[in-house]
Amino acid sequence: MVQLAEKAEDVTTVVVPEPEKHQIWNKLNEDEFAKRVSATVDEVLLAQEQPDTLELNEAREVRISDSSSKKSRKRRKLANAGFQLARYLVDTHEHDPNFPPGAWGRMNDFLLNDPLFENPEKHQREITEAKIEVSLLTSNSPYPEVRAVVEPHDDPDLPCGTIRAYVIGLAFVILVAFINQLFSVRQPSISIGSAVVQLLAFPVGKAAARMLPDIGVTLFGVRHSLNPGPFNKKEHMLISIMANVGMTLPSSRYIIFTQWLDRYFGQPYASSFGYQILLALSTNFMGFGLAGLCRRFLVYPSFCIWPRSLVTIALNSSLHNEENHSVIGPFRNIYTISRSRFFMAAFFAMFVWFWFPDYIFGALSTFNWIAWIAPLNFNLTAITGIKKGLGFNPLPTFDWNIVTHVLDPLIVPYMVTINTFFGVLLGGIFIIGMYWTNAYNTAYLPINTNSMFNHYAKSFNVSMVLDDRGWLDETKYQAYSPVYLAASSLTMYFFSFAVYSALVSYAFLYHSRDISLGFKSLIQSFKRGDGGHFKDIHSKLMSVYREVPEWWYAILNVFAIALGLAAVAGWPTFTNVGVVFFGIFLAVIFTIPTGIIASTTGIEIGFNVLAEFLGGALQPGNALAMNFFKCFGYVTTAHAIDFANDLKLAHYLKIPQRQTFWAQIIAVFVSAFVCTGVMNFQITKIPDMCQPDQKDRFTCPGVNTYFTAAVLFGSLGARKMFGAKGTYATLLSAFPIGLALPFVFYFIQKRLPRNHWFGKIHPVMFLSGGIHWSPYNIAYMWPAVLPAYISMKYVRTRYLAFWGKYNYVLSAALSTAIAIAGIIIFFTLNYNSVSLSWWGNDPESGCEATSCTRLKLPKGEYFGPRIGSYP
Repeated sequence: MVQLAEKAEDVTTVVVPEPEKHQIWNKLNEDEFAKRVSATVDEVLLAQEQPDTLELNEAREVRISDSSSKKSRKRRKLANAGFQLARYLVDTHEHDPNFPPGAWGRMNDFLLNDPLFENPEKHQREITEAKIEVSLLTSNSPYPEVRAVVEPHDDPDLPCGTIRAYVIGLAFVILVAFINQLFSVRQPSISIGSAVVQLLAFPVGKAAARMLPDIGVTLFGVRHSLNPGPFNKKEHMLISIMANVGMTLPSSRYIIFTQWLDRYFGQPYASSFGYQILLALSTNFMGFGLAGLCRRFLVYPSFCIWPRSLVTIALNSSLHNEENHSVIGPFRNIYTISRSRFFMAAFFAMFVWFWFPDYIFGALSTFNWIAWIAPLNFNLTAITGIKKGLGFNPLPTFDWNIVTHVLDPLIVPYMVTINTFFGVLLGGIFIIGMYWTNAYNTAYLPINTNSMFNHYAKSFNVSMVLDDRGWLDETKYQAYSPVYLAASSLTMYFFSFAVYSALVSYAFLYHSRDISLGFKSLIQSFKRGDGGHFKDIHSKLMSVYREVPEWWYAILNVFAIALGLAAVAGWPTFTNVGVVFFGIFLAVIFTIPTGIIASTTGIEIGFNVLAEFLGGALQPGNALAMNFFKCFGYVTTAHAIDFANDLKLAHYLKIPQRQTFWAQIIAVFVSAFVCTGVMNFQITKIPDMCQPDQKDRFTCPGVNTYFTAAVLFGSLGARKMFGAKGTYATLLSAFPIGLALPFVFYFIQKRLPRNHWFGKIHPVMFLSGGIHWSPYNIAYMWPAVLPAYISMKYVRTRYLAFWGKYNYVLSAALSTAIAIAGIIIFFTLNYNSVSLSWWGNDPESGCEATSCTRLKLPKGEYFGPRIGSYP
């Protein structure tokens, strides 16, 4: 029978003999219990092996109501001494959007259940269930998506930073940096991701293990061999991490493109390779150093799951894990196909299909069928058009590359997809209201574009207002025109301003405890190594490896600053070197809150608009100074977040921290040179580079947006646009609105049950949806909703084991197939001017071929302030 033992100091331990424990558990329905705790039956059975070792006080921190009583003081002493698992889970994940809401509610109810602790013999089943669930959430990751692909154990003797891993890794760094830089200015862009590298590196690594001889050298007591044994998953992931660095393109490319090309500023000195490489190395090393210093905020905490990294890990596991267990899936069928075979089947299907929307039948990519009905009907094309309109089309694409443009619905949490979609929808409503009321004279301009216009509704000629240094000439400006923006651009800026302030208040309300914990760990690391504040299973497993000292990362930051100062001061940039330090200060402030959002949602909030706003205010009239501020502020943060994601990959795969450090350092250095070389090739060898009608789609949408911002915030300055008398001063109301919105949601959600639908609203994700306009539209977001529902809601809820086995492998297969097919199509056909000329590849006419406007100016007239009286 169940025996109850009263421990000293009033703590109860439930001792359940083995036969009777199973008898209690057998009364439970394993399938129903597993579904209730968002786990598979196997995970529940594994967790069941541990709870007998847990004392009841370890599963519940004793609540202390009377601090003056002797009994209360004893309980406090014991509670503080023990590892209070349930209380730790409740406190740590109270505002965690990914933590299973049912689990948090059950843990919290368990802690508040005084009768259970007063009479535990009457609640044996509840205690058993609670202890099993606590075990599940602490002996493994508390997140089903992480448990699906990340193993909760490690083999410290497995070789990782081997010679062959570095050689293969550097080869892929060069390949990935070359391809991604080349296609980064294409619309839509094509890139090689981690999944592609994982797939291609696997046979290369296997071949190296078979063919290389076992010869090597011994350094500091460690033998380094060309062939240390079988090619393993840690080596494989280290290669992927190095290649990820190649995917993080230097932000300096935007500065060089806009400086060098005559279409933009036309400054010849930007063609200097020394100038280019200093900027590239500076920004990349700065991002890496900052990521290292922030790893206690963005990598080690368990709530930082980094959804995008799970695809890479899933493919890694499918290639190295030869086990193949059957799972129950849709239609109640048993599925026995292995992950590797499933990957190849999905890969082949998408590889074949992608030739149709990308080359054979391009109309399938942006399926503009509604606009084809009446291409001269302005209202129809403005609302439904995908090329020039708002994209309100119920069936806008058959191209997975378009579906995943904003986010990958198979990766990010479902609530992120839905919040982002409704944010995009709200932005579209803003645009419609603004355009059809002619607010800010937007009806004279195209409805959805990121271009700039003068008061004649023509393209703004920036050379008309700049001097030979690229600075604003006030006399020329007053004789020409202010800058005017389309309704879509104004909406994008409004939501951007709102997101930045919302990001700060959201981090304060929902993650202040996590940030505080990160600072405590960081301070303690300077005193005696890692503070040991992170109690999840993966941090415990990583604690056996030597940590990277903080000063290593600090030195990298100093080195990066020196390179940046050399670039700014060594060439005629007419820029004060102080903008470098101001930019870095901005990055230090925003890396943590931005990284927290990226690590929990899979969506990165770029605060480029804020960097532009502040940079233009610091040195008004100097576009290049603003660009440097943005480069060292916003882009440093973006790179830091990318590198933090790589550090999380190493954390999940248990790659020693110092091996990850050196692998990234080498990869950063090599990729900077490769990307800079490819950029020179693009500018000098590709005809009509960045022109709107470039035949191979190298239209440079990102560069155009960057140039628009440079003129808008740099040359003209934020004061002329958003100052007290500025054209768009009212848009600054977005800052207080964004700051207040998380407070509103927070206090409403606190008063509702945790599982209430309102609690699923994420204010930052909702606002960030409005940023995805100009020149893109809702057609690039809406197609993700249905796949997200099928994967993240329907299949994940009903067939968790099936979802865990195949979901991330499917995402990896589709992305890999698109990247490889796109590369083959470009180099074999597009680059050699081999095209298929028929209606399916050129279906647009009317207002979708040439931008139309709702209102027309009378000949010789212009809108806005009179010439010479501009703000």
